[in-house]
Amino acid sequence: MSNRDVGHVWIVGAGPGDPGLITVRGLEALRSADVVVHDRLVPAALLAEVRPGALLVYAGKEPDALSVAQADITATVVSHALDGRAVVRLKGGDPYVFGRGGEEAAALAAAGVPFTVVPGVSAALAVPAAAGIPVSHRDHASSVAVVAAHRAGERDLPWASLAGLDTLVFLMGAGRVRELCLRLVGAGRDPGTPAAAVQWGTTERQREVSASLAELPEAFEAAGLGPPAVIVVGEVVALAPAVRGEAAPVAGSAGSLRSAAGVPR
Repeated sequence: MSNRDVGHVWIVGAGPGDPGLITVRGLEALRSADVVVHDRLVPAALLAEVRPGALLVYAGKEPDALSVAQADITATVVSHALDGRAVVRLKGGDPYVFGRGGEEAAALAAAGVPFTVVPGVSAALAVPAAAGIPVSHRDHASSVAVVAAHRAGERDLPWASLAGLDTLVFLMGAGRVRELCLRLVGAGRDPGTPAAAVQWGTTERQREVSASLAELPEAFEAAGLGPPAVIVVGEVVALAPAVRGEAAPVAGSAGSLRSAAGVPR
């Protein structure tokens, strides 16, 4: 098969959950695709933008459940492209921020398939922002680390180094909130450090809870939060009420829960 017969793949970041946060270029690629291979958390409103007759292929990964193997996902994308189709590999957030976009790009290059990476708005930045938390701030945070929390049990993280950074953003950490907090405190982080968990960030289902680092696990469980959730640790969390134009929480409170409408409950 000549290169002229090979299709093209766009590795597109769908953004953090709000369908309006996809990039213009990403939406253009989506609307012109012959095949769209999409992740579990891609908004249904974006899939509705796919043109009539295009093929939708689900490639989701479920927490604590059987999921589509990465090798099978990559093979599907390569196969459709080699058949001459325009393929969009649609991923939540940004493809290169813990989205395995680099792995898939390398596989496409090895197979001789031309591809374009369309960056997306990462949940690591957008979800805290949706909760009123700036991950950096001139007076409070000049360093930010984004950590894949779900791999903490497979490959130990540099907890001492992480504990010394200003802001920590943990992705895919809903199942490890207690472990993350305990390990940070054990590595020297002040247990009174402000912390927050944000579920379904940037969407109408958004809910968040804030507490001290030591109290966040209990607050998370009491609020009934779960995946998908982003965990933020650092002094910038305490800025959220002022950013949102709200009164500061009462000192010593175990935690406060907000819904997408911003109403404490």
